[in-house]
Amino acid sequence: MEQATTPLVGPPRIGQGLRETAREYTGYWWLSLVAGITWTVISVVILQFDAASITTVGVLVGVMFMLAATQSFVLATVPGTTRWVSALFGALFLISGVICFISPEGTFAALADLLGFFFLIVAVRWMVLAFMERPINPLWWVGLISGILMAILAFWTAGQFFIEKAYVLLVFAGVWALMEGIDSIVRGFAMYRAHRVL
Repeated sequence: MEQATTPLVGPPRIGQGLRETAREYTGYWWLSLVAGITWTVISVVILQFDAASITTVGVLVGVMFMLAATQSFVLATVPGTTRWVSALFGALFLISGVICFISPEGTFAALADLLGFFFLIVAVRWMVLAFMERPINPLWWVGLISGILMAILAFWTAGQFFIEKAYVLLVFAGVWALMEGIDSIVRGFAMYRAHRVL
């Protein structure tokens, strides 16, 4: 009687095609690390402001949305079946950034009202990415927790009235950048570990 070549218990073996795709995807670990460091530096700069004008807040939040759009569009170029998810979020962030740049002074009240919605978009993106990366990222739960915290922040922000509180908006922008930075750095190291294993 022949011995079976595959074990009956244990995790299933990864197919060669899937392994190559995963290895190529995780090869971009350094992009996530660079993005995380950039977001962290941005958060430190933003949180150094002790006062901010309406225009400053509008422009800074617009820049942050443009950076998030760029990061999503770069992720959309990575091979895989879920590229459309990154492209969709990239388009949403791009539209949000353009809205912020159109007229920061005239749209500050609208920005304050919509900030909760914008944060909710970020929260959903983080949670979707966490579940998408679950098979290859043992720290996927960090992204999920960040997404849940951002969703709570989004709902709390939506209930506030910020027309005369530019500083509060600035603090929220700094917290968002810091959470994005930490999440990207953790994702980068997890991708590096998975790349070495593959």
